[in-house]
Amino acid sequence: MELIRNFPCLSILLSMFSAILSSALKGRGARRLNTFVVTAVGALSACTLYFTHVTGQSYVYVMGHFPAPFGNEIRFGSLEAGMALFFCVIMLLSLNGGRKKLAMDIDPSKENLYYIMVDLLLSSLLALVYTNDLFTAYVFVEINTIAACGLIMIMESGRAIEAAMRYMIMSLLGSGLFLIGLCMLYDMTGHLLMSNIGSSVRMIAENGTYVIPLLVTIALMVVGLAIKSALFPFHAWLPDAYGYSTVSSAAMLSSLVSKGYIFLLIKIIYRVIGFDIFVNSRIINVLFVFGLAGMIMGSTSAIRENDIRRMISYSSVAQIGYIYMGFGLGTSAGMVASVFHILAHAATKSLLFISGVGLTDVSGDHKEFIELTGSAYRNVCAGLAFTVGSLSMVGIPLFSGFISKLLFSQAAVQSQLKMLPALIVLAVSTVLNAIYFMKTVIRIYTPVTSKYESTSMKKNVLYAATLFCFVALNVGLGMCSQPITDWITQGLSVFA
Repeated sequence: MELIRNFPCLSILLSMFSAILSSALKGRGARRLNTFVVTAVGALSACTLYFTHVTGQSYVYVMGHFPAPFGNEIRFGSLEAGMALFFCVIMLLSLNGGRKKLAMDIDPSKENLYYIMVDLLLSSLLALVYTNDLFTAYVFVEINTIAACGLIMIMESGRAIEAAMRYMIMSLLGSGLFLIGLCMLYDMTGHLLMSNIGSSVRMIAENGTYVIPLLVTIALMVVGLAIKSALFPFHAWLPDAYGYSTVSSAAMLSSLVSKGYIFLLIKIIYRVIGFDIFVNSRIINVLFVFGLAGMIMGSTSAIRENDIRRMISYSSVAQIGYIYMGFGLGTSAGMVASVFHILAHAATKSLLFISGVGLTDVSGDHKEFIELTGSAYRNVCAGLAFTVGSLSMVGIPLFSGFISKLLFSQAAVQSQLKMLPALIVLAVSTVLNAIYFMKTVIRIYTPVTSKYESTSMKKNVLYAATLFCFVALNVGLGMCSQPITDWITQGLSVFA
């Protein structure tokens, strides 16, 4: 069992070294190495999850055996291990689902560069999940940003490069605010390890010293990560970044990158600031308002879109709003609902992007809705998968999206002052989701004599298998929600 405590550190190092090795490999070799590494890291994360779930405790791995405050630490429990495993599963499926399209979208000589970025992205996500050091978290936030920009601009089209530049500018703004907050926190506490900072922050709150600086620090760090995760109104970069990148990149960016920042924010709330101090800071009221606004504005923007990729992208703005609305409720139930929605949104959004490219492929690579008419008959597998993802986003029972909305509703009822606006916006957002997703489903299942060829599932077995796995994952989250929510509750209880 002592060996398992090394697995989180080994996972991060394995991902980073695979990026170095990929630079010396050709495209096919880099792809195979990446597949092996993601699978291996998933297996290590599964072992770690089993170990932490059985023991019910969190563990600290001291890097280089130097104790605090000089050393760097990795801290992990069942929630961190489970999130790492989930990220690996989504990344592997997203890469497999878009593999055929990737060969057509990028220069073959740059395929190894693409997988270098993927390896760096995986290492940064794992570090954000596992690290117990705030400065290390900042370093990997920047690595995550660089890798994400590389995944966007790898297509080398004008729109992709423009989208990457806009993403970089907004991300650097968020990173700068986060770094300023980190420096202020270090100045007040003299620590960089999250656990040590948390103890100092509690003393500061009890003594009543540095009240205003602490409030400003919390605001800077929260706003910085909110910008990077595309909370409304900081979302302007998102539609282009997702809409003009490769389909695998769009699936990973929407499902993993923003969720890594949000998971880091959850760690900061519980382990650095303290949940009670965060609630009393009233910053949750700002997050609550912006979350509600994002739920509405993201959906209304999606309704106006005539491009299926951009429609799915704007839907992500609304779903990020759900997560921050859960934070803003200021209750444990709201946090559990937000963490579950991280899983539900990641599984569903990747499914929509991957199935969406199957529909555009049989429509002459057109993304406009008029060209997608009847595409579900030309690619049956993609049509069924897109329908499942749409039903989940709307909140139909059996699927993960229904459980998310149910958990948010239950959490809203527990917050007396915020119950009414939360429930009203949840209802309105659900109706808006139904408008643009069901409109798309009706469009792709409208019979029409088409000039485009049909696609059989047998022509791309890997693609069909990937969609099946995404659908199974979505249904699994919906059908087995109670054990998952129990796991989330247990993980949050030992988070601090």
